[in-house]
Amino acid sequence: MVLADLGAKITKALNDMRASSVVDKDVLNKLLSSLAMALMQADVDFQLVKKLQDNIRKNVNLEEMAAGVNKRKAIQGVVITELYRLLDSGKEPYKPKKGHSNVIMFVGLQGSGKTTSCTKLAYYYKKRGWKTALVCADTFRAGAFDQLKQNATKAMIPFYGSYTEADPAVVAEEGVRQFRDQRFEIIIVDTSGRHKQEAALFEEMQQVAHVTQPDDVIFVMDSTIGQAARGQAEAFHESVDVGSVIITKLDGHAKGGGALTAVAATQSPIVFVGTGEHMDQFEPFNAKSFVSRLLGMGDISGLISMFEEEKVFDHAKQKALYTKIVSGSGAFTFRDMREQFEQLMNMGSLSKIMGMIPGIGQMMQGKEQEEQSVQRIKRFMTIMDSMTQEELDGDDKVFNQQPSRMVRIARGSGSSMRQVQELMMTFKPFKKFTSNMKGMGGKGGLDPRKLSGMGGARQMQKMFTPQMMSKMGGMANVQRMMKQFASGQMPAGMKGMLPPGMKF
Repeated sequence: MVLADLGAKITKALNDMRASSVVDKDVLNKLLSSLAMALMQADVDFQLVKKLQDNIRKNVNLEEMAAGVNKRKAIQGVVITELYRLLDSGKEPYKPKKGHSNVIMFVGLQGSGKTTSCTKLAYYYKKRGWKTALVCADTFRAGAFDQLKQNATKAMIPFYGSYTEADPAVVAEEGVRQFRDQRFEIIIVDTSGRHKQEAALFEEMQQVAHVTQPDDVIFVMDSTIGQAARGQAEAFHESVDVGSVIITKLDGHAKGGGALTAVAATQSPIVFVGTGEHMDQFEPFNAKSFVSRLLGMGDISGLISMFEEEKVFDHAKQKALYTKIVSGSGAFTFRDMREQFEQLMNMGSLSKIMGMIPGIGQMMQGKEQEEQSVQRIKRFMTIMDSMTQEELDGDDKVFNQQPSRMVRIARGSGSSMRQVQELMMTFKPFKKFTSNMKGMGGKGGLDPRKLSGMGGARQMQKMFTPQMMSKMGGMANVQRMMKQFASGQMPAGMKGMLPPGMKF
């Protein structure tokens, strides 16, 4: 999760407020001071921070709160709402139309990650069934066409450019015309990037915009410049009709918060953020989801959307595994665990996935921790590749009975005995979790009537650690939720968690 340090500081400030025995003006002022310090350390502009403090004070009147009102929850709700507003421009970005040639022109400074972002956006839409293409109208930078060509070839996206034509407007016009004739739906035009003070750059952008008539102009902004992003965005706004913004290099830089808030203050909607060099390190930006993940509250609707869009899960296998577990017709095996690991790896960034799960996101903060987790999963998969078919289709009993099998697997996979034993230890909680789900199935899914009773709640309690159970509101809240399921009601706040088209 990007800006993990900022999220941890804000979360700590909210936790300190909730831990106070009495919530009064002194507690509120201490919270606002901690928030201000955290935001300014992330390079957020002082005026924006002061505005956020004033809005919180305006919306939190401790003296007028009715008796019985949970002041802690009320204050937290206001803080989260104001953080949303701090990142939300309040303007809807352009939405491409399916079946229509949508021309998107990229502008930005040299070195901002513009050319890489062009390919990432084309790849993003390609994965979702759009017919995409790239046009290189950057004739100024040496190697610009070669870079775009290499990226496009790797992503298997058609491209157009020229080694001989020096006029970017001519290249852009010809490339867009060619792809429009071929009925491409997303046509992305990459332009030259220089310094904001170079008048020639803005004149060139205007010429390219005139001949291509783009549906949207996306400004690519480097997050490492922090709050200076506001001046850059305003300078480009004056020359071309910038419709939206992409923030790049948001992976682990302290000034990312400044860039996000500064651009939002210019009324330019941020549509995507780049969090690395790889194609999958590029995600749509939503202020509410971003703040929710930042504070470790998760983003279940975003997680479900990811599962639906990425289409990496084999639904037939998942359904077969689920049926086997709840019916008790079979035990969870090493093959089952390996398939779950494999599909998890196909999802891309582990920290991104974990950040969408409430209460778990802050367990995996930082690039180094994510890399260690990825390497650990890959090592487990390599060890399981050295197992026999019989061992894969079984559980850990055979290894407990015949430890010599672990010695053979360690040698075959190039691993140590300690690493093989670590895999066995990891398998146990998976096995326990699935065994506790036996007998809880019903037609089409989990049977809510079996979950609503005390026995069902106890089984639910066995599935989760005390920390996760606490995040769910404790045993009483779990029972209440299960009773609502049993009576055919959707618990409050969970309707947004269902996939589109699914009814309850």
